[in-house]
Amino acid sequence: MEEETETVENRNNLVFAVNGERFEVSAIHPSTTLLEFLRSRTPFKSVKLGCGEGMSNCFVYGYQSGKLTSNGFLHFFFPKCWIMSEGLGNTKDGLHPIHQRFSGFHASQCGFCTPGMCISLFAALVNADKTNRPQPFPGFSKLTVSEAENAITGNLCRCTGYRPIVDVCKSFASDVDIEDLGFNSFWKKGETKEIKLSRLPLYKNNDQTCTFPEFLKRETRSTVILDHGRFCWHTPVSVKNLQSILESSKADNGTSMKLVVGNTGMGYFKELGDYDKYIDIRYIPELSRIKRDKTGIEIGAAVTISKVIEALKEGNGGEHPTQGAVVFKKIADHMEKVATRFIRNSASIGGNLVMAQRKQFPSDITTILLVVGTVVEIMNGLRCEKLRLEEFLERPPLDSNSVLLSVKIPQCSPSIDISSRFNGKLLFETYRAASRPSGNALAYLNAAFMVEVSPCRSSDKLMINHCKLAFGACGKRQVIRAWKSEEFLTGKLLTNEVLYEVVKLLRGTIAPDDDITDPGYRLSLAVGFLFKFFSSLTETADISNGWFGWGKNSLMPKDSNGKQTYGQFDDGKHLTFLMSGHQVLKSSKEYDPVGQPITKLEASIQASGEAVYVDDIPSPVNCLYGAFIYSTKPLARIKDITFRTKSLPDGVFALISSKDIPEGGANIGAGAFSYTEPLFADGLAECFGHRVALVVADTQKHANEAAEHAVIDYHTENLELPILSVEEAVMKSSFFEVLPFFQPRQVGDLSKGMAEADHKIISAEIRLGSQYYFYMETQTALAVPDEDNCIVVCSSTQSPQFVQTTIARCLGVPEHNVRVITRRVGGGFGGKALKSIPVAVACAVAAHKLRRPVRIYVNRKTDMIMAGGRHPMKITYSVGFRSDGKITALKLDILIDAGMAAIISPILMPHNIINALKKYNWGALSFDIKVCKTNLPGRSTMRAPGELQGSYIAEAVIEHVASTLSIEVDSVRKINLHTFDSLKIFYEGSAGEFQEYTLPCIWDKLAMSSSFSERTEMIKEFNRCNIWQKRGISRVPIVHEVKKFNKPGKVSILSDGSVVVEVGGIEIGQGLWTKVKQMAAYGLSLIQCDAIENHLLDKVRVVQADTLSMIQGGITGGSTASESCCEAIRLCCNILVERLLPLKEKLLKEVGAVNWDTLIRQAYAQSTNLSASSYYVPEINSKAYLNYGAAVSEVELDLLTGAVTILQADIIYDCGKSLNPAVDLGQVEGAFVQGIGFFMLEEYITNSDGLVVPEGTWKYKIPTVDTIPRQFNVELLNSGNHQKCVLSSKASGEPPLLLAASVHCATRVAIKEARKQLRSWSSSFEGLDSTFDLPVPATMPVVKQLCGLENVETYLKWKIGRS
Repeated sequence: MEEETETVENRNNLVFAVNGERFEVSAIHPSTTLLEFLRSRTPFKSVKLGCGEGMSNCFVYGYQSGKLTSNGFLHFFFPKCWIMSEGLGNTKDGLHPIHQRFSGFHASQCGFCTPGMCISLFAALVNADKTNRPQPFPGFSKLTVSEAENAITGNLCRCTGYRPIVDVCKSFASDVDIEDLGFNSFWKKGETKEIKLSRLPLYKNNDQTCTFPEFLKRETRSTVILDHGRFCWHTPVSVKNLQSILESSKADNGTSMKLVVGNTGMGYFKELGDYDKYIDIRYIPELSRIKRDKTGIEIGAAVTISKVIEALKEGNGGEHPTQGAVVFKKIADHMEKVATRFIRNSASIGGNLVMAQRKQFPSDITTILLVVGTVVEIMNGLRCEKLRLEEFLERPPLDSNSVLLSVKIPQCSPSIDISSRFNGKLLFETYRAASRPSGNALAYLNAAFMVEVSPCRSSDKLMINHCKLAFGACGKRQVIRAWKSEEFLTGKLLTNEVLYEVVKLLRGTIAPDDDITDPGYRLSLAVGFLFKFFSSLTETADISNGWFGWGKNSLMPKDSNGKQTYGQFDDGKHLTFLMSGHQVLKSSKEYDPVGQPITKLEASIQASGEAVYVDDIPSPVNCLYGAFIYSTKPLARIKDITFRTKSLPDGVFALISSKDIPEGGANIGAGAFSYTEPLFADGLAECFGHRVALVVADTQKHANEAAEHAVIDYHTENLELPILSVEEAVMKSSFFEVLPFFQPRQVGDLSKGMAEADHKIISAEIRLGSQYYFYMETQTALAVPDEDNCIVVCSSTQSPQFVQTTIARCLGVPEHNVRVITRRVGGGFGGKALKSIPVAVACAVAAHKLRRPVRIYVNRKTDMIMAGGRHPMKITYSVGFRSDGKITALKLDILIDAGMAAIISPILMPHNIINALKKYNWGALSFDIKVCKTNLPGRSTMRAPGELQGSYIAEAVIEHVASTLSIEVDSVRKINLHTFDSLKIFYEGSAGEFQEYTLPCIWDKLAMSSSFSERTEMIKEFNRCNIWQKRGISRVPIVHEVKKFNKPGKVSILSDGSVVVEVGGIEIGQGLWTKVKQMAAYGLSLIQCDAIENHLLDKVRVVQADTLSMIQGGITGGSTASESCCEAIRLCCNILVERLLPLKEKLLKEVGAVNWDTLIRQAYAQSTNLSASSYYVPEINSKAYLNYGAAVSEVELDLLTGAVTILQADIIYDCGKSLNPAVDLGQVEGAFVQGIGFFMLEEYITNSDGLVVPEGTWKYKIPTVDTIPRQFNVELLNSGNHQKCVLSSKASGEPPLLLAASVHCATRVAIKEARKQLRSWSSSFEGLDSTFDLPVPATMPVVKQLCGLENVETYLKWKIGRS
């Protein structure tokens, strides 16, 4: 009875479970997101904030209560349960097999994305195991390999390159070939299949993880009203109930309201304001049902897109489904490319259509539903009406009192002509072109075509009876019907001439909005889609042999053998992206356990979500939160800062600016060597994104909202125009000085080299853009005031020492008053070397002033605007070369855009660019490099800063030379590779010994292992036989110089024999802690106690960086921090071994045998100092060394869309004697894929005012699992002794990034073939130069433009002319 009473009293409370624990909420702000609640109101931290635009971190399930009603749908309400990665398993209760396999397959690096990956895989396993498929072999699930790969298509990872994550997913699949799984720690090469299967952590598909808690079964209820002051959350249970709420709101003038189902639209439309009423319509039966009859399928507007897909696929089985069923399946297939599975599981079909109608959301669904004649039902007040979807979209935007109730997709069937022995046949197809083939990206253009055709009695052609042609994502007009094209086609026999005419009509019909990007490309896509659909129907067909038919998977025609035909097309949208790879690496026991491929130290706790990042640290009592207010002008004086609201926004506590820098402090936000940048603009903002102030509030949400509502009063009187390009910087002589010490060395005599040349290219240009770091964890810090004017700062940084010194200078206090702690970083890539400093300093200034803890987690939009990223540059070059391709001289003029602040640019960039470019023997090399100061955000280091650009410049020059001479580019590369003698000239001081120059060996070995010559010939044949796909292949080398830096280390042995290690390097996902742990175990094992080798590794723990405990840590970057830290620890271990050896010898004489624990107990008893510190300083002659590698990449290009598929990548990289081959393998793969992003996908551009255009994942696209090589082969070359290196090991973090240029170069080869074909079609293209500039990144619009935006029309004219 008490329980019943409590339930009645708390009937408006929201009750649910997280990881099996009960939570009850009585009042909560309706705009609170699930992510926000889970991170702030529960102890669980595995759910991470990356961008706030997806839903990839928790699995939802529910308990159904109710019964099947007469209208055919289940009427139920239930509390929900959320499972996060901690709920699957943890180190205390036992890890889940998913966690164990992520660790064992080396599939976690920084680990920030790993819990989300685990949950995505778990959801796929749960869904697969619900099917009625046969029971799998023990330890596996019902998941298929294809489903396994698709499980993570909606997840982002910046570190791993995805290949090992895919292997984890596939390891659960029932149809997996165990031999196809990549390198892991569970089995060794050559072991039998049975042994391999036995060593995989056992998966039990009867897992009780999803058991619904008993305490929630009593909480089912029919309605919930959450009241939060003036904001209300309503959950109506009937249409009548909904009408009542809407009417009452209408009566209250000024009351704003929002209908909610999944609320996923907030990820795209960033709503800043709140509504008075939120109405959750998910539990209205009429809006949640799906009804199927012979006329079609009626779907309630609140039904999720995932449920719609399931419904459309039902009844589509059998060998000969109806044409209507095939149409439904095609709609479902296309919907699976919309958003991600997490979004589709929550987003409703009605919400998608309303967003398109009301806010011009670029919806695919509107396009494909419009063509099939979909009807929608709208309720306005008490009146309901049915409209064709087309009419609905053309109406004025729905007001808040109008509700979309249902969507009716009709059963499609052809008309019947009783006078003909052939009935009409429906042909239906949908298309989309997007930067990610499997979805998770808005389409450049989408299209859907429904055509009824019948054979002509008097010819072998097809007659078009009627058709519907629709195109979407063209701008404000959601869907464009090609009415003129439809009218023209109706009643026509389909021929090339007709197709050519309709294409011309289409170009006059499809007119993308002027403000939309790449309008010409989108128009070309429309033509390409139409041509792709109709072209195969223009060929002569033998109807009597059954050509004219339709099949299970498509309504496209078949050939005479009954096979699907697409003419010259390979319709990739029906293919899976099954990927595989081979990894070749060699471990060494010479310095055991150093050299062994042990799993990454933190992989398991990263997978389970137990690893603590800065934002996971619980907020201290009275903690405040900060958000930056930044300039929205590139150059302007700051007069005042106000807010749009009349009063201070909710929760705002203070506004911190340059005026709040303490007396004696300095306005410094970051600094390196002699260069600094201000923390806040002091009266003058010098770029868009320049920090102006920090607004401090009671929650991060309130701080972010207040920053968005801030209004800065600018004035620009007496200011010059801002400098927004390197050309403008040159005109105004706006440069940062490059000191002579940092100037790279010229090589050879340029005049002599040019005189020796048979040919010259003069003043060619290359432009390279920027790249955003896209670390999964954005910039974050927590500052806590301490006693005696001290402060403790937890910072996600690669340089705690620089954070400490900058805070001390800014606050005007001694450095010993500032303690900076960094445990781990959720991705850095150089972006947290210097750009993290002002975030921590701003926190410290606010905390110092307010005497309260202050933390900041910079939102993705702000981070992208302020980050700066990789350095853009303009390169002008002149090159002389002989007729055989040997280059004799190269002259370069390079303009580097450093942005508003120098920081690291003059120090690092000139040297790094030239050093990477020296990988070829140029004969003579001369250059003039200027570091330009512009009114753009200050650039900073990004993985391989300067080296990536320099290496690519070299490849662009080589490509240009080969094109000019009309010879194979690979031969030009080979003839210009260094001999060891030339290498010593170009890399004076770092070339090493002759036997260390492994590039010629790698070059030849890669040609063999990748079958480079054979594949080159096969590609030529492929290109001859295929009109609309072209392939290219390219082999690219790298020579990459790295320098070791000073690093401190400390090893302490505790009384029980366990070991604590501290280093100056930061764990950012590169496996530094793992290698350090291995080195500590090796170094201490030299004491040679009994059985020490078997257990000492488990005794070592590496702890967080603390600037008051470990000084002089410097920056973790440049690829060599791991080895430098390892060497520092080896020196510490040598000291400890030296101290312990006398005691060990004494004990041996006394007792005859000594184990580790006994030795340490005795050492403590004798007061032996068991803590040793060291500071590793590389010797001058061993500070720098060279890394070598090469890659072969093969791509396939779609000439109609510009889409590039990377078919295969083969890499050989010289890692020396790897400290940990598994870690280095992950670094090679991850770096290569990040390079793919730079060269092919990522556009980090600014508008004419200097504003960064992409502000999140909607527009900025990093590689995903469907954009990496289908076949990804990597070999780590164990090249033997390298005297200058730590235990003969070599760096792996940055050099492989440069190899991704091979993908770009292979794309150039494919485009060259496309242009050659275009010239053969029309004399008007005879002058089309085979030498062309392929911009970076080579995005789909860029590639398509180079292949010809009008290549379809050109082909049709050529085809017609030949007939």
